[in-house]
Amino acid sequence: MSKRVSKSGSITRRRLLATASAGAALAASPLGINLLQAQTAPIRIGMSMPQTGGLAGGGKPSLLGIEIWRDDVNAKGGLLGRKVELVVYDDKSSASETPAIYSKLIDVDKVDLLFAPYATVPTAPIMPMVKQRGLLLIGNFSFQVNSKVGHDMWFNNAPWGPPDSWATSFLDIGQKAGGKSVALLTADQEFAQNLVKTTREVAAKRNMPVVFDQAYPPNTVEFSSIIRALKAAKPDIVYVASYPPDSAGILRAVNEIGVGDNVKIFGGGMVGLQFGSVMENLGSLLNGVVNYNSWLPEKSMYYDGTKEFFEKYTKRAVEAKVDPLGYYLAPFGYASGQLVEQAINATKSLDQKGLAKYLRENTHKTIVGPIAFSADGERKESAVLQAQFRGVADKNIEQFRTSGKQVILFPESLKSGELVSPFEAARK
Repeated sequence: MSKRVSKSGSITRRRLLATASAGAALAASPLGINLLQAQTAPIRIGMSMPQTGGLAGGGKPSLLGIEIWRDDVNAKGGLLGRKVELVVYDDKSSASETPAIYSKLIDVDKVDLLFAPYATVPTAPIMPMVKQRGLLLIGNFSFQVNSKVGHDMWFNNAPWGPPDSWATSFLDIGQKAGGKSVALLTADQEFAQNLVKTTREVAAKRNMPVVFDQAYPPNTVEFSSIIRALKAAKPDIVYVASYPPDSAGILRAVNEIGVGDNVKIFGGGMVGLQFGSVMENLGSLLNGVVNYNSWLPEKSMYYDGTKEFFEKYTKRAVEAKVDPLGYYLAPFGYASGQLVEQAINATKSLDQKGLAKYLRENTHKTIVGPIAFSADGERKESAVLQAQFRGVADKNIEQFRTSGKQVILFPESLKSGELVSPFEAARK
């Protein structure tokens, strides 16, 4: 027995020596170096983000929110013991740019994970490619880009919820104010058309006649004739789905021409009225408008880490010369990072199917509240706000840091006031 143990021991020592020698050789070889590098290389998250063009007012604060998350997670040691690195390209707010950018991120940069660009129009063209490649994609305030593609590894950070939630909440408020007929004014772009489609459907179910339905080209800058035609239709409710440049043009035309005393509520889906620079620039022209939003400085909207995030954001936003408020997108950029952080920490892996499974099956704590996903990758429950601008003065961005300038009308759990109607009276 002793001899056999001794023999067995000598074999073990030889194996250990052989293994050690092989390990040393492997570490010294190109393959070994590659393996070691892979274990210590940064986790790279790739994305495009509009830094120029009409969507830059949202893209810049969104990216800053993601960068703050990156810095916070790296300060804690990173993920899987590896630092997080962002690979970002400017898509110039253009849908024609994003397919080539994401092909480069995947095939040349070989990033580990993908975040979508800000907004519907730049995101929609990359959805088929991402699905074909079987890749996880964290969405960034797109609307219904997955409705036809059906990618089961798409997860939108936005609070939209069910597709008809925006239209339902807005029309509910309008009907309670006595509204019966609807006017629709929309940009001829995918986001706006998706939004207005659901609005038509909700109005039809409620037997609310649509007395004006106008789509305008995305490059439209003069809205006077359109607003005159809308006013002549005498609607009770005016639903607008627009992008930042046209949102400002529409409100300037409304200020000049008016929309008629019968309009009970005006707004709904106007992108841009959430951005600090646009809000400061438009000032009193915002008064009376009821519009969707994602986060406002009300006590009920603070969660673990929200206050600390905005303290960091405000300081860095001033230095970076981006939206000094950042309410609309920046905290959701941070939340995107929190989603992948929790999935990676839970699964101890970068396997994208495993990460998608975890994201789909769990509720995630973020600085914008708990997030749980439906099968289509959208929120199970809508967290979209409808808020009315009140008492807004010109050229004063600091006023928006206090409550009362955007009175929350929906949801009921966050409500901070009642609708002032009709719209023309609310404007004054």
